[in-house]
Amino acid sequence: MNKLVLIGICLLTSGLFAQGPNLEKDYEQIENKVIEWRHDIHQNPELGNREFKTAEKIANHLKSLGIEIQTGVAYTGVVGLLKGDNPGQVVALRADIDALPVTERNNLPYKSNVTSEFLGEKVGVMHACGHDTHTAILMGVAEVLSKNKDKINGTVKFIFQPAEEGPPPGEEGGALLMVKEGVMENPKVDAIFGLHINSQTPVNMIRYKSGGTMAAAQSFTIKVNGKQSHGSQPWGGVDPILISAKIIDGLQTIISRETELTNEAAVITVGKIKSGVRFNIIPESAEMIGTIRTLDYDMKDKLNKRMIEMVETIAKAYGGTATCEINDATDITYNDPALVTQMLPTLERVAGKEMVVTQKAITGAEDFSYFQREAPGFFFFLGGMTPGTTESFPHHTPDFLIDDAGMQLGVKAMTELTLDYLSAGK
Repeated sequence: MNKLVLIGICLLTSGLFAQGPNLEKDYEQIENKVIEWRHDIHQNPELGNREFKTAEKIANHLKSLGIEIQTGVAYTGVVGLLKGDNPGQVVALRADIDALPVTERNNLPYKSNVTSEFLGEKVGVMHACGHDTHTAILMGVAEVLSKNKDKINGTVKFIFQPAEEGPPPGEEGGALLMVKEGVMENPKVDAIFGLHINSQTPVNMIRYKSGGTMAAAQSFTIKVNGKQSHGSQPWGGVDPILISAKIIDGLQTIISRETELTNEAAVITVGKIKSGVRFNIIPESAEMIGTIRTLDYDMKDKLNKRMIEMVETIAKAYGGTATCEINDATDITYNDPALVTQMLPTLERVAGKEMVVTQKAITGAEDFSYFQREAPGFFFFLGGMTPGTTESFPHHTPDFLIDDAGMQLGVKAMTELTLDYLSAGK
């Protein structure tokens, strides 16, 4: 065969492979379904570990596709398993399904009017972080892939996760509980992908960061003990409110004077302080609670150590005592650099190279991080803001709004990442 012809055939073949299977008709046909699912889920939101109707909707859909399912995972989670026609590795895809205790404030035809109880109070319930879009997108991915089993070189595990926003007090939940219950095993997952809609990123744009992407979140409780006294005679006691103020001031110097912020961002926030009963009594004790955000494991360890030291030392300096208890909430959402490098061309192909952009780390947190401790993972952000919008509303707010036009790209991205990863590993 002519050498030039042979080279041409090789280039053509490699070009076709680089483009992946042509599923455009599938994506077009699924878009309206995905939007309808999203509207229904948005109108019927459920809080963490209580997503009963949402889980039922997901399970019924996966069953209708002939996908093997497991329900009741981490209370209300649903896991689907789709085996391709060809052997290969295992890819997991994750969507979170819970809503927030937020009262929706807009005039959407599918607005949520649901109320529930949260921490003993009656609250509105709303998908104010876009988990309804994540759920609908993954349902769409499941349908597209189930129709194209001949193109799957391996197995796809669909993880619909409850309680990403945190389980109710006294309960376990979320990704950590799913991992504990073995969701990343049987079969063992080789790589996991996840996305998060973003109300401040334009539709059809994807943002990502290699390495530390979202922060580890920790909660802390500081208990300060002093000595009660009459408000007119502070010298007769030890003021825990004053000590608390000095501790708060000191904690901020850990960030501003001891933390190498040119490496990664870090935050210490006191969110609540409680002390005293009336205006003329210096109380006996005070309590503070707050959050810590870090993007580097060494920084996290050093910051925790210094907080405990500083709290105890400051209290002692003013004649009181204090303790600092720190608890993990989520780990660092860490995008495996090798996996990002491998899969970036796929995202650039489906969205357009100019529409896939890098971003700085975010001090918000995601329990997707617990899945990434079990297998290499890639978590990226999908645009949900109408292009040309002058004002977009942040996540976790009553006015939060997502444009449905971003849904199809989400389905494409997750589907193509799956097929390309499994094809590369065959």
